[in-house]
Amino acid sequence: MSKKVAVILSGCGVQDGAEIHESVLTLLRLDQRGAHVKCFAPNISQHHVINHLTGEEMPETRNVLVESARIARGAIEDIREADVTEFDALIIPGGFGAAKNLSNFATQGPDCQIQAEVLAMAEAFASAGKPIGLICVSPALAAKIYGPGVTCTIGNCSETAAKITKMGGRHEACEVADIVEDKARKLVSTPAYMLASSIGEAASGINKLVDRVLELVQENDAQATTP
Repeated sequence: MSKKVAVILSGCGVQDGAEIHESVLTLLRLDQRGAHVKCFAPNISQHHVINHLTGEEMPETRNVLVESARIARGAIEDIREADVTEFDALIIPGGFGAAKNLSNFATQGPDCQIQAEVLAMAEAFASAGKPIGLICVSPALAAKIYGPGVTCTIGNCSETAAKITKMGGRHEACEVADIVEDKARKLVSTPAYMLASSIGEAASGINKLVDRVLELVQENDAQATTP
């Protein structure tokens, strides 16, 4: 039976939303592995809007769900409609949207809070022992989801790693093509564009993350059927 994976997007564009390459690579690998995917996003205003040509802030507002629909080709739902019991795993791609829209980590650092609906959904997966994959900067939210002692990676950025440590997380340095797994919590993370200098490099770690998340789903299924 096809595994069902929820993907949370945070807008559209690396500077103010979901990182497009990371999001598409995640969706592609899940499809290649035969998983059934449904995308979700919070129905809220973006923190701000960035002109990706100039890097300058633009005097306008955009909606995270509407912008995320660009990546999902319209096949996306308000996160308030998500039913965790329907899914086997959760993956959150990176991009500054994870730190600006799904949370306020970009401005508040260790004192950040995760958007309420996103946190509730992630905590529900964690409490149920369902695997979660966090990509790029999104692992910075791991300690807010799992609590102190959780192991994750954002690559080798000492500044971000220090913030993770201050939140009670345990940061493990990682190369772009690799993953870090917290086996007890069934959390998998990879640096992607925290380190990647090309889409191919980003894909190398993301593919491993998706593959491992699906393996953990299979392990969950095997445990559930063991007498």
